Amino acid sequence: MSHKKQQNNTFFGGAAILAAGIIMVKIISAVYKMPLVNILGSSGYADFTAAFNIFNILLMISTAGIPVAMSKMISEANAAGRLNQTHKIFRVAFLFFMAVGLVCSLIMFFGANFFANLMNDTKAATCMRVLAPSVVLVSGLAAFRGYAQGHRNMTPSSVSQIIEALFKLIVGLSLAWYLIRVLGKPDYIGAAGAIVGVTVSELAALLYMGGTFVRTRNREPRSLVDRTDSSLSILKTCLMLAIPITLTSSSTSIITAMDNALVLGRLQHAGLMLSEDAARNLMGNYTGVQTVYQIPAALMVAITASVIPAVTVCFTKKNRTGAAKIVGSSLKTAALLAIPSGIGMIMLGEPIVQLLFPKLDSAVAGSILSILGVANIFVCLMLVANSILQAHGILMLPIFTMLAGGVVMVLFDYFMVGTVQFNIYGSPIGTCICYAITCCLDLFIVHRVVPGCPSYWNVFGKTLLASLTMGAAAWAVYGLAARVVGSNLAVLLAICVAVVIYATLIILLQVLSKDDLSLMPKGDKIGRLLHIK
Repeated sequence: MSHKKQQNNTFFGGAAILAAGIIMVKIISAVYKMPLVNILGSSGYADFTAAFNIFNILLMISTAGIPVAMSKMISEANAAGRLNQTHKIFRVAFLFFMAVGLVCSLIMFFGANFFANLMNDTKAATCMRVLAPSVVLVSGLAAFRGYAQGHRNMTPSSVSQIIEALFKLIVGLSLAWYLIRVLGKPDYIGAAGAIVGVTVSELAALLYMGGTFVRTRNREPRSLVDRTDSSLSILKTCLMLAIPITLTSSSTSIITAMDNALVLGRLQHAGLMLSEDAARNLMGNYTGVQTVYQIPAALMVAITASVIPAVTVCFTKKNRTGAAKIVGSSLKTAALLAIPSGIGMIMLGEPIVQLLFPKLDSAVAGSILSILGVANIFVCLMLVANSILQAHGILMLPIFTMLAGGVVMVLFDYFMVGTVQFNIYGSPIGTCICYAITCCLDLFIVHRVVPGCPSYWNVFGKTLLASLTMGAAAWAVYGLAARVVGSNLAVLLAICVAVVIYATLIILLQVLSKDDLSLMPKGDKIGRLLHIK
């Protein structure tokens, strides 16, 4: 086996490729979303977000389970040497889910006014119509990504995500700026212009993935040895895997959409009695900071996309020890990213908003970001725990845990947002409680049903200690430096100091073990360099 192939077959080799792509995407997205918030203002960005909430629900219905189901089925076929089967799995899944995506696109386009009223934001209808074609485009994109990930080749997915982000930045930001700043159009028209960039970006990424698929297929040997299953059998298996995963993924988007719609409604009709525009403005502060809060969760995609095919291969080869090792390392890596990022938001919420979103009300948005910092930790761990359960064939339980948390969040939104004491802050508090309940239930199930599950204290304890120390240092550095150099420079200095302290503590406490590093490309060399035993 070549060195390159060995590297690609390491669990974190695939995760590292996806993570690198996601980091680049998030940098590009930051360059896109932060100016976009400032161009559109809080009200226009609320319209932009309302459209995306409906889009995400329809997108989850049509695509969420595709990459996971396909990667699992293709991993199994590859492990058994069934090349023809992998090709047929792709053909059947691609055609079926493109059809589902087309139906969802039509529903979004023709139902735009209905959905806008449902979200208590009538001005979001234009954005929804512009965004509708993206659903069918992403359906095809998801199928191509599932095929590549099933072969444990994460590079095409990463490159396609970068293409998406670049086109969205160039086309979307330019159109929003031109419509508002040059033509003087209303903010909701500018939001629709920004969304045109999303549709163009999905088309560009789909063309790239289609070209990559054709080149890969042309290089593969043509095998007539293995007999394929029937199309109906393949579709049935794919749906049995995809539907529970889709329900789990969709529940998050549905709860988020319900959250935003209910919050807007309660701000307008409960004790506060705000106008729609005033509620949109307040809601824009909430959705604006969600762009920061969602970054760590997006990085979890790299881990979750690698967990399922890697664990599937271990089970196919009856390697339970290898599967247990991947479970422990994936949770530990998730914690390494989630806990410090969450504590950083808690400690530096307001100065981060002042730095990144000068158009938002930093007192309101900063407090919201600090609350969401707690939720961030639970969201990230929940996503990885769900992928672990799915890899072990436990598909339905995550749906019920998500519903349990969602019910609590809806109750908090209804009773807290409409009160003067809590108003908009009731929503992020409800979000925290929702994901805390869901995460704890998921981790409890993982501990009970997954063979060889490691102790959670061993997985999370040292990372929590390092993160708390880092957070205290960041808070102290910001407090001292802000008096001398001002808030913006002080928060940058505090973040730099926090990164150095955290990295040092991770090494000194030997948070990563030799087993963890063995799953990474060049892991043995890294272990020797850091004297990790």
